Amino acid sequence: MEIEATEIADVKILKPAKFGDERGFFSEVWNARTLKEAGLEIDFVQDNHAYSAAVGVLRGLHYQLDPKAQGKLVRVVRGAVLDVVVDIRVGSPNFGQSVIVEISAENWRQIWVPPGFAHGYCTLEPDTELLYKVTEYYSPEHDCGIFWNDPELKINWPVSEENVILSEKDKNLPLLKDQPRLFEFKETR
Repeated sequence: MEIEATEIADVKILKPAKFGDERGFFSEVWNARTLKEAGLEIDFVQDNHAYSAAVGVLRGLHYQLDPKAQGKLVRVVRGAVLDVVVDIRVGSPNFGQSVIVEISAENWRQIWVPPGFAHGYCTLEPDTELLYKVTEYYSPEHDCGIFWNDPELKINWPVSEENVILSEKDKNLPLLKDQPRLFEFKETR
């Protein structure tokens, strides 16, 4: 498995090896020992599967507050998304900055979204499916989000306000500056 650095050190791109022949393929998409050797000691508690029928479905930007903050390992098994990870750790040198990457069934990349980051994605192909592992159970009382098109975040989404497909919840999320609680940045070594 290849592990790539991003502009924000805590966010990683993972590319599992894929072995194929005329029958199909095999890929080990997660291995605790491999990730631990790369400095990512992660305990997952839940797997999620999301399906979006249309191009332009935007989900996010979501996060959970402490003590139920979630880390996520996200991969696309059908279709493609523009995946966005925003640093929302107050005091971080990267506060408000994003890692933006296309992940798809074709490129076979995954993205590691650590706790302390907001996450969202926009579908680039119809019938897109994502699988993601999380480090904490879903907790409605800790569930938060940031408005997808917050001008301060300067995210270049592949959709406009006229053609984006959002849930009612995501249409009404507050801006980053209006978040009542975020995360404190803790220096890691």
